[in-house]
Amino acid sequence: MKFLVDLAPIILFFVAYQQRDMYFATGVVMVACAIQAVGWRLFSGQFDRNHVLAVVLVLPFGGLTLALRDPMFIKWNGTIELWILTIGLVGSQYIGDRPLIERMLGAGGLDLPDEMWRRLNAIWAIFFFVCGSLNLYVAYNFAEETWVNFRMFGLTGLSIAFVVLNFVWIMRNAPPIEVEDEGEASDDSTTR
Repeated sequence: MKFLVDLAPIILFFVAYQQRDMYFATGVVMVACAIQAVGWRLFSGQFDRNHVLAVVLVLPFGGLTLALRDPMFIKWNGTIELWILTIGLVGSQYIGDRPLIERMLGAGGLDLPDEMWRRLNAIWAIFFFVCGSLNLYVAYNFAEETWVNFRMFGLTGLSIAFVVLNFVWIMRNAPPIEVEDEGEASDDSTTR
């Protein structure tokens, strides 16, 4: 469910762009990000950092897009967000006791050796930097409609493929999970 909530603003942006234009879509994504952040807070009891970051960036960049009638501001929004995440990931390699990716994914119960967390953290930092760079490349070298399609399908598709590849890499390289011997567990239950 969270995956769909996270995708909602970009889907709404894409649909709004198809219905009207970049400025209408920019207004829609601004409202969608605000609703997403507040709605998640009401649903889960806490703010999601990525939703808050999206609001903090989309409101000023969207506002500049609308005020100055220049779509490059909203096109830069995604890149800035990805590069801030890159800086956070790289910084966490050297500051703090755990890499940022471990704090994000480890909270879900994923238990990996420190070296794997560091490697995974670096891989995510590189991925976010490359995606941010690709976003700008498409924004400056292709038509607006191509950028909108790339933003919706290209970056989303790359992200899904990246997560799947990460999962495969983790499954191949993670140490096996130690499971309690069933014989010992059944012996304990008979002695009680």
